[in-house]
Amino acid sequence: MHAVLLMKKQTAALTEVIKMIVPGKKIVDICVAGDKHLETECTKYYNKKVEGAKVEKGVAIPTCVSVNEQVSYNCPEVENKDVLEEGQAVKIDLGAHIDGYVAHQAVTIVCQKEGGNEKITGKQADVIKACIVAQEVAGRVLRPGKTTTDVSNAITKVAEDFGVHLVEGVLSHNMKRFAIDGNKVVLLKKTPETKADDHEIALYDVFGLDIVMTTGEGKLSQKDEKETQVYKRALEKSYSLKMKASRGVFSDICNRFPSFPFAARYLEGLSAKAGLPECLKHDLLVPYPVLYEKTGEYVAHVKTTILVMGKGNDRITKAVEMMEQDVSSEKSLQDAELVELIAQPLKPPAKPRKKK
Repeated sequence: MHAVLLMKKQTAALTEVIKMIVPGKKIVDICVAGDKHLETECTKYYNKKVEGAKVEKGVAIPTCVSVNEQVSYNCPEVENKDVLEEGQAVKIDLGAHIDGYVAHQAVTIVCQKEGGNEKITGKQADVIKACIVAQEVAGRVLRPGKTTTDVSNAITKVAEDFGVHLVEGVLSHNMKRFAIDGNKVVLLKKTPETKADDHEIALYDVFGLDIVMTTGEGKLSQKDEKETQVYKRALEKSYSLKMKASRGVFSDICNRFPSFPFAARYLEGLSAKAGLPECLKHDLLVPYPVLYEKTGEYVAHVKTTILVMGKGNDRITKAVEMMEQDVSSEKSLQDAELVELIAQPLKPPAKPRKKK
């Protein structure tokens, strides 16, 4: 039941956000609107107390709108004046939860004039199409008995066929109740600095399949620490904060955002801004920095939440289906095994019951 509701809520919220991807729209306004849609949709259900307590629900990952070579987690302050421009590649990333169960998704939309549907071609089309195909492939490889390395290897083959590169440092975690970063990890791109243990996929695993590709080398950098506006409480850390403002903001975070990432703009008042640095200094918060590919390169991001089931997987979010723009790439999947795999449905249709 939670999965069905999350799909509906996410789809409704993302539909409204996609409508806002037009030239001249302020990025922060889109982020605020996305969170508002998620909250509004989630409040429609489970409003009665269960065993004396309210069911927690709402935003699990703040709405982020990352543009062009920005890769992810661009969630600016209210004062920010950046606006979208025609032709920009816009990555929308958001997530919701009901009772701690999370659905997380991301899409890439090219900013066009309202009502426009111009064909997307060239390298930009290649990288978007590669992400879409990789998402479809990974969702089918992610089966009981397969391993996280099997999934990673399949994604790598897709990138090679489309002539694009995987982005370093991107991890797809299994998700559990109130936890978006489980110990099973699909590492998008192996490097000497980044490695992950191999894990077997099991029945009922839930994964946030995170696919990020680029026409560049996939080596990211941070331009400005002040752009970081998304954080998550580090549950395993503790420290006796010295400043009153720090203690106040950390108490607020523990009460309101004990498990999931949040945007700094959720914290009201100057005392919040004054208190964050000490919390960060002592590793009480995990920052989600805004990272960049090289200027002029194209980056695409697609994320879908997948539930591993016995007869085929369930897609909890509809990211791929919602990317309805005309993406025309001259590249295509060439690996014969993967071509055969992707031709199969993610989940075979149920057989009709025989009449008695």
